[in-house]
Amino acid sequence: MIANKTRNIGIMAHIDAGKTTTTERILYYSGENHKIGEVDNGNATMDWMEQEQNRGITIVSAATTCYWKDNQINIIDTPGHVDFTAEVERSLRVLDGAVGVFCAVGGVEPQTETVWRQADTYNVPRIAFVNKMDRLGANFFNVVEEMSTKLNANPVPLFIPVGSENDFSGIIDLINLKLLTFDQNDYGQSIIENPIPEELMDLTNEWRENLIDKASSFDEEIMDLFFNEEPISAEILKAAIRKGCLNRELLPVFVGSSLKNIGVQPVLDGVIDFLPSPKDVTPLTGINVKKNTEVQVIHDENAQPLALLFKIQMDKEAGVLSYVRVYKGKLKKGATIFNVTKNKRERIGRILRMHADRREDLSELVAGDIGVIVGFKNVQTGDTLASEGEKILLEKMVFPTPVISIAIEPNSQNDSDKLKKALTQLAMEDPTFTYKDDSETGQLVISGMGELHLDVLVTRLTDEMKIAAHVGNPQVSYRESITSEASGSEVFDRVIANKENYAEISLNVKPLAKKSGNNLKISANTRSIDPKIIAAIERGITNSFLSGIKYGYEVCDVEVDVTDIKYDELTASEFAFEACSSMCFDKVCQSANPVLMEPIMKVEIVVPNQYVGDVIGSLTSRGGLVHKIDSKTNADHISAESPLSKMFGYSTVLRSSTQGRGNFSMEFDHYAPKTEKLF
Repeated sequence: MIANKTRNIGIMAHIDAGKTTTTERILYYSGENHKIGEVDNGNATMDWMEQEQNRGITIVSAATTCYWKDNQINIIDTPGHVDFTAEVERSLRVLDGAVGVFCAVGGVEPQTETVWRQADTYNVPRIAFVNKMDRLGANFFNVVEEMSTKLNANPVPLFIPVGSENDFSGIIDLINLKLLTFDQNDYGQSIIENPIPEELMDLTNEWRENLIDKASSFDEEIMDLFFNEEPISAEILKAAIRKGCLNRELLPVFVGSSLKNIGVQPVLDGVIDFLPSPKDVTPLTGINVKKNTEVQVIHDENAQPLALLFKIQMDKEAGVLSYVRVYKGKLKKGATIFNVTKNKRERIGRILRMHADRREDLSELVAGDIGVIVGFKNVQTGDTLASEGEKILLEKMVFPTPVISIAIEPNSQNDSDKLKKALTQLAMEDPTFTYKDDSETGQLVISGMGELHLDVLVTRLTDEMKIAAHVGNPQVSYRESITSEASGSEVFDRVIANKENYAEISLNVKPLAKKSGNNLKISANTRSIDPKIIAAIERGITNSFLSGIKYGYEVCDVEVDVTDIKYDELTASEFAFEACSSMCFDKVCQSANPVLMEPIMKVEIVVPNQYVGDVIGSLTSRGGLVHKIDSKTNADHISAESPLSKMFGYSTVLRSSTQGRGNFSMEFDHYAPKTEKLF
């Protein structure tokens, strides 16, 4: 498939906005599926994991390919729950465009804002689909307004709904000025075109003028034609809208109801008409490893191969499935490729095109393609694959740090061996999942992004991998920091194996603003010092960041400046300086008023209006701080923050206080000093 006939897109939205249902309709109308799967029935193609079917949510991003009007569309259906934000992050990293699905009732919901920001980070052009127009409380025009106010987008409806709720019957095409209805006898596959009824002409003309006004910003000819009352062709309008969409200055908006089979085919047309092909996107920037210079990665099928490994999945039969996006050249079955990140060669065993959980064998992947490689041995999410003759390193993916942990103990030695193997596999698949042995308690501790995230992982261990284990209660992953600036020196002077090892360094530490991370700099004169000694000092301090100050928790938001290094070639050793820098860091931080830091979560709650008072009272009693309340017709959106330690089990409390009608989402925001004692 040639590049300008390819689209790599993601479907993204808040949980329960209808992403997976929309994807099922896309697969059905494009001929990929011969029947429509439903989330509610547990038979959705894209939610192929048993847990996804049981819980009715998307957990892992599923990849599939379909064809529409002679174009190949590679689709990734991403999760909507904030606990699985890494799945969204790594998908957006390799996509060229995205379809944002919005609930016509809920509008711009909290996780929508989160994924929108993520898409902004990666400069991903988008189109929007306002779904669920058949639902009670649906209001298309309110959602369009929220896109402007909450997302800072420039929405331009290309279609408007005819009716809403139970009266929703079709859509008006503002480009071609037609009324479209969808034949329910063949699940909406047949589209019936009719003239627009007289009673809808005023509304149509109003939004048609809005469309022309916004499109004219990208093509002056449109405004000239409009003022001269000359016809404006669909081709001219589409070209202008495409230009604005690719520049991310315009957001084309579609409308419908996926469940009622209305309005999905126009979205497919919009993917082809307005979203970029691999040739249209801004070239990536990479690093030429040999020259240590920045290079532009231009789309070229005949160049040396370059690809990014963006996801790993373990398969019982095939082993490691490596999802890759090819940016240049071709990856061929049986060929050798160089892992630039790991500095190792890898052999391409098989190449697959994924259709959710089905596979199609391929002989090669070309620039612009997304596919799966089987046979890699030593790989990780974010690895760059390239030609050994042209080693280019693409920017690494950065994932959020886990904030919640639980202890897990196997029931037998046999289960212990199986558990360690399974945890290694899960950590390989999911960059936001970690595990470690707690040296103080002797327990195995696993960490993740939230209660649901860990619950899913534990269920996979016990049910899917059949490991018998006892699981403890969730624990908070604390951090340590300092509250004042301090300076000091340390001397390391020992005789080891009849050789004197001497090191002396001075350093200064100071607290940084929240979310700054740690910073290490060396202002001391290093001109005459062996680079290996400098590396040893950096290693000692970096390791100290991980081992903590007082309680053994990782350090956050601290700057360390190495101000002086006493160095003698005769007695200097890497070991001495690594140990000395670590000891100096501990000593100086102890005098900088160390403090325990706890994770503060950003909490978004959606509840019917009558329960707002109770919910706010419950939240403030847990140390929560309410930032704003956004009132809507059916429900209020409460934005707040709260310590994670006070939010365990909150979903049960919220359900009981709102008669099951409230829901909430929570994601890590920052660390703050813990006000209550830990022990």
